[in-house]
Amino acid sequence: MQPRTGFRFVAFLALAVFTAGISARSAEARPKHAPTQQSTTPRGVNAANPKIRAITAFVNLDWHDYQRQIAEALKMLRRAQVTFESRGYQVQTIRIATQPFPEYIQGMNTQQAVDFFKLVDALAGQQKFAMSIGPALLNANDPTSQADMLAEILANTKTLNGSLVVAGEDGVRWGAIGAAARVMKKLETSTEHSQGNFRFAAVANVPPLSPFFPAAYHTGFGHQFAIALESAGVVAAAFKDAPDLASARQRLTDTLAAVAFDVEHHAGRVDSETGWTYMGIDLSPAPSPAKDASIGEAIENLTKQPFGMSGTMTAAAAITAAIKDVKVKQTGYTGLMLPVLEDARLAQRWSEGRISVDALLAYSAVCGTGLDTIPLAGDTTAEQLSLIIADMASLSAKWHKPLSARLMPITGKGWGETTEFDSPFLVNVTLQQFGEK
Repeated sequence: MQPRTGFRFVAFLALAVFTAGISARSAEARPKHAPTQQSTTPRGVNAANPKIRAITAFVNLDWHDYQRQIAEALKMLRRAQVTFESRGYQVQTIRIATQPFPEYIQGMNTQQAVDFFKLVDALAGQQKFAMSIGPALLNANDPTSQADMLAEILANTKTLNGSLVVAGEDGVRWGAIGAAARVMKKLETSTEHSQGNFRFAAVANVPPLSPFFPAAYHTGFGHQFAIALESAGVVAAAFKDAPDLASARQRLTDTLAAVAFDVEHHAGRVDSETGWTYMGIDLSPAPSPAKDASIGEAIENLTKQPFGMSGTMTAAAAITAAIKDVKVKQTGYTGLMLPVLEDARLAQRWSEGRISVDALLAYSAVCGTGLDTIPLAGDTTAEQLSLIIADMASLSAKWHKPLSARLMPITGKGWGETTEFDSPFLVNVTLQQFGEK
């Protein structure tokens, strides 16, 4: 690092520590696992509307000016939140995603980067927004040491998210796969209840401008935003008492289209009033641990079989096709999400041994997001994690589709034991050996 850059950073850090002191103390006063999600239901919410999981702003961050840039993004996000809530939608989170973080911390060593992101993390806690700092490895020739820096950043913060790219149009990137496994093992052993891996993913062919975390990032000038829904309940309603698969699929397309056009209309208003460019909606029907928000239960209502039995893949394909038939501006994954630990019914079927890693990969061939919040025993080695990630990356490279792997090995837990997560966003499960009996 050049001496002048080091001096500027130390001076900046001293000033930032002073100006962010209140933010840091506020963040420390929060419970250790306090959610960044806004848990109160605003008045006037229309129960027929799906929740908006996230309004995500994309910011081209400069560490010299990050407080002003974040404040500007939050002004837009809160205006958007008010706009949607006044139209009967519940907005769960407001989020900020940046360009790949190595681009804006050039000249910092690992400790300086960690110190800087601690300030950002404290600000996120105080201002109640979630943040993704982008992929550590975006290009095939990026040094894998940047992944190790990301591991240190995430291990020393509470709310930040990050990722790294393990496959792209150039194929599978084997060095990045090993780096991703190292990050997962670091977060397993250095974060409480091994929950740090909830904020990290190995991603493959995931395009910029996805509003879902931890994969969100951008590569342009920023000043854009996108929207993500929590719409598992919409799928359940569309599938209820459907006479056949074709009818269920058409119902889902029609229902999602009505919602998506309404959301797009209000997003266009935010675009014109704020000058932030609307980039689209990710219609992937994200579930949650809530009883009425299970994608697993919605699929079972259609197939009349436990999730994982015959018919599951057909239902997954139908949901994805229905999503892609909605003619609005879409961004992100635009496919079915099957996060084991975020869905009560999926967690139940995992505990019963009805779902395996290989089965989830098979479903990902016709839908997508890959392997999401997969619980694994603590003695899962980095080499075993690499093999799982490689399978996901190979599938993504073969079909040129966005997939990710968010794997969660749990320190001190073995096969047959129950997890002890301390998070409102995760369901505890019995660990199965790669989901197999």
